[in-house]
Amino acid sequence: MLETKPPSPGTAGVAGGGYHRRWAAPLLASVLLSSLLIAASLFFSSSRALLLSFSPLPSAASAEPLFVEAKLRQQQQMRGAAASGGRGRGAVPRIAYLVSGSAGDGAALRRTLRALYHPSNMYVVHLDLEAPATERAELAAAVRADPVYSRFRNVKVVTRANLVTYRGPTMVANTLHAAAILLREGGEWDWFINLSASDYPLVTQDDLLYVLSDLPRQLNFIEHTSDIGWKEYQRAKPVIIDPGLYSLQKSDVFWITEKRSVPTAFKLFTGSAWMMLTHQFIEYCIWGWDNLPRTVLMYYANFLSSPEGYFHTVICNVPEFRNTTVNHDLHFISWDNPPKQHPHYLTLNDFDGMVNSNAPFARKFGREDPVLDKIDQELLGRQPDGFVAGGWMDLLNTTTVKGSFTVERVQDLRPGPGADRLKKLVTGLLTQEGFDDKHCL
Repeated sequence: MLETKPPSPGTAGVAGGGYHRRWAAPLLASVLLSSLLIAASLFFSSSRALLLSFSPLPSAASAEPLFVEAKLRQQQQMRGAAASGGRGRGAVPRIAYLVSGSAGDGAALRRTLRALYHPSNMYVVHLDLEAPATERAELAAAVRADPVYSRFRNVKVVTRANLVTYRGPTMVANTLHAAAILLREGGEWDWFINLSASDYPLVTQDDLLYVLSDLPRQLNFIEHTSDIGWKEYQRAKPVIIDPGLYSLQKSDVFWITEKRSVPTAFKLFTGSAWMMLTHQFIEYCIWGWDNLPRTVLMYYANFLSSPEGYFHTVICNVPEFRNTTVNHDLHFISWDNPPKQHPHYLTLNDFDGMVNSNAPFARKFGREDPVLDKIDQELLGRQPDGFVAGGWMDLLNTTTVKGSFTVERVQDLRPGPGADRLKKLVTGLLTQEGFDDKHCL
């Protein structure tokens, strides 16, 4: 048998040692390389972190707002500029109106609407839930059947009517409802004006638009004061419930026995329930990105005559709006004195006082009072059941227009004596001594 001689131990050791030396060197190199890479990675990471820790913060001009409220405020400002369609001071503005009434006011609403009408404006008409369904249906049918309203489609009738109690928060809720409609469907407008079927204009829309065209778009005409006086004990501290918030039948507000203290989270203001507010402020009240409008609204849900305090308190507690106020409600009102709770019905005896007030609106009028005919004839130049003449009628005779319509040039307006009166009022308000120091006092 052929036998193979086994290798000697020394020979085997020499062969194995050579083999191990062949793979040991690459392994050692790989370990060293990995260690170098890990060390380098750690070094550069720590250097980057150290560098970032000493890097200057981005400037306020270039930095993104940190808080969501600031971002929303920027967006709101951009939307506000877009809402005016680039129309600044000197351009013809557009007005969004709420005209509201209750049972028996259908005819008065239609008359007031025609006296206020202009194709460039937007209108929301509301006949509250106390009015019979037939009266609301007649109002809606009259608007649909009118060829001018149908042509320009700028009159919206609220079909889901609200129950409104004047002394309760339901009037504020109704105003916010109309404002939301106008923001959604009203397109580009600059100011919001709330009126009732008991109001009537003392100037034409061309008069009003002519004067407003020269005003800064951020001015809010709202009569207000922080001197609430007797209202602290008769309105701020008592707690009322408005059944209109939860009932389908109108009834008066009622009081509960418990009283509350005056708020410390915000300062109370009071004033007239009638106002002209900017698009930007109305949008803020609806969006309320810093929650103040909702907080104040919930407080005023139990406040007697909340329409005379809600918007005033909101606007005067927001820094970006408090200095935009003009302390006037643009109305002539004949009040009982004191305590200015119930306005007198205006008659022919008040005509000279209305004219001399230079105000663009007046209230409170009885239905079909003869003084309305005198206003139509002598101040508005309006024929029975007709529209107030204006420059827009001239434009319609020369152009074919359907749908949205605007008067863009001040030269196309036809202002009359009412513009002179209104300009005198507004100029006096804006140039009075200390005007810039009298906001929200």
